Amino acid sequence: MSEVSGINLNRLAVFVAVVEAGTLTGAARRLGVAKALVTTHIQKLETELRATLLVRTTRSLSLTEAGRAFYEASRAIVEQAEAAIESARCHSGEVTGTLRVTAPMDYAATVVAPVAAALTQVHPSLRIELITADRVLDLVAERVDVGIRLGWLADSSHQAVKLGSFALQLVASPHLLRTGGLPKSPHDLCGRPMAAFSVLNKPVQWTFIGPKGETEDVVFDPIFTADSVVALKQVVLGGAGFGVMTDFTINQDIEAGRLIRVLPHWKLPEGGIYAVFPASTQRALKVKVFIDALRAHVEGAKR
Repeated sequence: MSEVSGINLNRLAVFVAVVEAGTLTGAARRLGVAKALVTTHIQKLETELRATLLVRTTRSLSLTEAGRAFYEASRAIVEQAEAAIESARCHSGEVTGTLRVTAPMDYAATVVAPVAAALTQVHPSLRIELITADRVLDLVAERVDVGIRLGWLADSSHQAVKLGSFALQLVASPHLLRTGGLPKSPHDLCGRPMAAFSVLNKPVQWTFIGPKGETEDVVFDPIFTADSVVALKQVVLGGAGFGVMTDFTINQDIEAGRLIRVLPHWKLPEGGIYAVFPASTQRALKVKVFIDALRAHVEGAKR
């Protein structure tokens, strides 16, 4: 009789989730089950294999040598099983399974999360894991189905679909403009304080495009840099400096008068909104449905 008959294959999925989440609690949250059930599955799996896979302390988990080898094999089995199940269900038109999505923090909160919430109501068998990060994640290593990227794409072997575009706007608080004066041209910005988004390639150097198509380069004086848009906006709102931010991040603040658009007749280069995914996930129904819903939202917001 095959050795597989003595192993509960569901436990492989639990083991993979534990390794990737880094904790039993994280795996339980990801799987939507109780932590005690995760612990039981791991204990029984080690008993069935007659091998120790994880070294557990009060604060961390680490893989044994046997655990590392078993994880790589288990991950491949789980991925193949998930693909086979999804392929079978696609014929019935049912959208099911877990969709792992990553997006920058501000875009995830203002756009992706509401779209995802609406999608799960239309497709109750779909589960969505949203990973917010302003850094670019390795989609394959993190087992991410779709990565939302903003700006200008670097060369990659991944597939990409452009969903739309966004505008960049130079903004400042009313307090900063009252104390330092309102700039009348990009040249007036030289020497003025700026809060910069450090994740960008050139966070303090910008090219402004004038009403007649003329261009003017400006290098700001960064008094504050951050790798989080959320933190960056708070600094700009506090009046510490000018900031270049995306329209979807600051539209409500402009409408409420908390921020003022500076040099409204001068434009900054537009950036693209892209859905990026490994080629192997392109035909997955859950990916297609999500991308279609997000594109519809982006196009509707532009009207």
